[in-house]
Formats: sequence, C-alpha cells, structure tokens
Amino acid sequence: MQKQAAKSVDIALVVRNWLFGWYIVELENGGAQREELYGKKLISRISDELKQRGMKGLSETNLRKCREFYQAYSEIQQILSVKSFSNSLIEQLTTYFKLGWSHYVTLITVSHKEERRFYEIEATQNSWSFRELKRQIAASLYERLSLSRNKEEIRQLATQGLVVEKVSDIIKNPYVLEFLNLSEQHAYSEHELETEIIDKLEHFLLELGKGFIFEARQKRFTFDDDHFYVDLVFYNRLLQCYVLIDLKRDKLTHQDLGQMQMYVNYFDRYVKTDEEAPTVGILLCHRKSDALVELTLPNDSNIYASKYQLYLPSKEELKAQIAKSLLDHEGAVGR
Repeated sequence: MQKQAAKSVDIALVVRNWLFGWYIVELENGGAQREELYGKKLISRISDELKQRGMKGLSETNLRKCREFYQAYSEIQQILSVKSFSNSLIEQLTTYFKLGWSHYVTLITVSHKEERRFYEIEATQNSWSFRELKRQIAASLYERLSLSRNKEEIRQLATQGLVVEKVSDIIKNPYVLEFLNLSEQHAYSEHELETEIIDKLEHFLLELGKGFIFEARQKRFTFDDDHFYVDLVFYNRLLQCYVLIDLKRDKLTHQDLGQMQMYVNYFDRYVKTDEEAPTVGILLCHRKSDALVELTLPNDSNIYASKYQLYLPSKEELKAQIAKSLLDHEGAVGR
C-alpha cells in the first residue's frame, strides 16, 4: 500500500512537470505580447514567481528539464481527447505515464524516439529502477538486440519492447559484464569469472534478459563413468527450456563447441521433459571466429556463441555493426 502511494505521488510529479513544460513552450511560442510580458529571461521569471508561491523543486535548471521532457513527449497531445488544461487532461496523463520522474529524466537523454520508447517499455514491463535503466542505456541494449534483427523486427522493439518467442530473441552479442569490475588486462581464470558472476548473479540475470531463473553452478552429470560439469545452468520460463552457459576465457575452439553439443544432447535426452522445449547452449567467450562456429555446428543447432565484454561498448561501433548487419540481411534476402 505504501509503495503504491509513493508511486502515485511520483506519477503526479511526472504529470506536473510535463504540464509545466507545456506551459513554458506555449509561452515561448506565444508571440510578441508574451515576450513583452516575460522578457528574454522567461524561465528565470517563472521560477521566481513559483518560488514566491511556495512551490519547491522548480529551479531554473529543473524547469529547463520540464521543457525538455515535454518536447520529448509532445506527441502525447495527439492522442489526448482534451487539448487544454483540465481535470480530465490530468487524469489522461496520469494513465499514460507509468514511470517515475528519475526514469524520465534518464529517458530524455536518448535522442532517438524509437530507442527511447523501447527503453520506456522495458523499464515498465521489468520494473527497472532508474539506475538499472541508466545501465541498460549505457550498455547499448537496444543496439545489441538490433544487431540480430531485420528492419521490421527493429521497429517492433520500439513498439512492443523485447518479446521472447524464439531462442534467438534471448541471444545478445556481445554480452556486457562491466558490473564484474574485472579489467581487460587482469589475468583472471574461467573459475574466477564464474565466481564473480555468481557473486553478482542479480546483475547477470538482468544482462541475460527476460524469463531467466538460475538453477545450478558446476552442474555435474555422469556418463560412461566419466564426470562432466556445466558451468552455469539456467531455465527460461518464457521459452520453457534449459539454458546451459559455458565460460571461455580466451578464443573459442571447435572442441568447446563439440563439448557444448554433448551437454545439450545429454539434457535433451535425460533431463528435459516431453513438454519442454529443446535445451539451448550458450558459449560466452572473449574471442571467436564466426567461420569456425558456422563450419562446426549444423544449421539446425540450438547452440550459440557470443562474445562478452568487460567494458561498455561504443554506441558508434554498435551502430556501424547494425548498418552492416542490415545490409547483409537485405543482400541475403535479395539472393
């Protein structure tokens, strides 16, 4: 109850700030009469007037943020049935906004509308804190998901968020593990990498994406009197399948791929039930050869090799990769 009340107060703050932004933009566009009334220091004058009325949190800096917020979400007016200030308008705005003010302050740092809408949907559906929202934006989640999608699927990200319907929907390349605080130069082992992931499991689950549940570390199974160990075992409740993750400190080899194929085969034959979907294997490696992966694995393989990075990727680099990926996809369709 207390949490719901706090959320209502935060939504009311969002609505108020959007309305202030609208008011400021209307005054700025109001022509000579309003310009003469307020002068060039419009926001400074408004801030002073509001302070005199006892209203807090409306400094010049915050009012500029309100204006920026309104400008980023000005299209809301097109879907509202009321075009002027009224209780009905406030009710509609209260229904439209789902996140807190700190979330929207973070979202308006995203300049592209489609990308901003994706993060808004994901933050709402997954109950992200504004700190987690900031991390996902900084880690270029939208761009990393876009890498494996065509233009129509990228548009769907902006209108529906990430919808998990098939295995490829949960795969990212690269995965970003900057929360482990391991430097690129540090000579860490696979065991150390695994230990750090387990210690920060909540962060790792957020990086994996929707529907993941952790089941086991170093899961042992025995076959022909030999013991084998899967680094990390997860279950995805949306796909209803096991997801096995093996960590590789350095370059991926064909032996690594063969080993994962055996792990997946074992789980499919001896662990999963008939109602569950086939097991997925993900190899997280520091370096990989796409040609080697393609040559080693059959076309219908349920195994994926993805790189991981210990630092936040460059948005420019990812956008260049997206452009190349879309060109490659269009070329493949045209052939």
